[in-house]
Amino acid sequence: MSTGKLEGRVAIITGSGGGLGAECARVLASHGAHIAVIDIDGDAAGSVAESIKALGGQAVAIRTDVSSEEQVQAMVAQVKQHFGRIDVLHNNAAVLNVEQRQKDRDICNLDMAAWDRAIAVNLRGAVLCSKYSIPVMLEQNRGSVIFATSGLGMQGDMSLTGYATSKAGLMMLPRLIAAQYGKQGIRANAVQIGLAPAENAHQSMPAEVLDILRDNHLTPELGTPRQIADVVAFLACDESSFVTGTTLVADGGFSSHTPSLVAMRALFEKMGKTGM
Repeated sequence: MSTGKLEGRVAIITGSGGGLGAECARVLASHGAHIAVIDIDGDAAGSVAESIKALGGQAVAIRTDVSSEEQVQAMVAQVKQHFGRIDVLHNNAAVLNVEQRQKDRDICNLDMAAWDRAIAVNLRGAVLCSKYSIPVMLEQNRGSVIFATSGLGMQGDMSLTGYATSKAGLMMLPRLIAAQYGKQGIRANAVQIGLAPAENAHQSMPAEVLDILRDNHLTPELGTPRQIADVVAFLACDESSFVTGTTLVADGGFSSHTPSLVAMRALFEKMGKTGM
């Protein structure tokens, strides 16, 4: 099962009961990591852990609300007791279900409970997991902390005020951790994730929206969960040993170009066809 580059390492992956988090858990396990599958949905976490073990990997599922300091502290203690160490923390957990999207709107129409929830899970949760995992990493003077962030943390949009603000904070945290603990062997980085939905997510998004987003990518197609998980695996292993305190952008070029690119491309194509 293992390709070896994470052989014997222990990785905590929050929000890994499904979606991108689950794919990250499976991919890191394929490289030899022992996985702590962390999710507020204990059944979902258990299912992912069992799928890893069925392929010969090692995994444990722990139901955790990452916004709760008591639960995070207990989770980290359980991971250390079970595996004996912690080498990687991937702060992937985020709240962005349909109900949250409907309430996390523009500033004037923002439901403050949705704001509080976005900050509590996405930002506070990452801080808490880092706070309690890093001391365990320091016991062996090495560790990699990874944050899942988003282009919405860099670019203004029509909605998702709380989500965007939380993701902006997740770009500063790796810089802080790298500055504070880098000399003790701790690396910290963020992954700015573009649209890389699982196949079932494609069916839940209007085709017109997917077309607009695809046009704004500089790759032929949208991303896949595996492509994001491969980036996380890179940041988790020694191949990225000289990479710290930064944000690695994995978004198919979505955030790299001017807002007018798509319209200008269409104009140039029209001019070429009409001989202008």
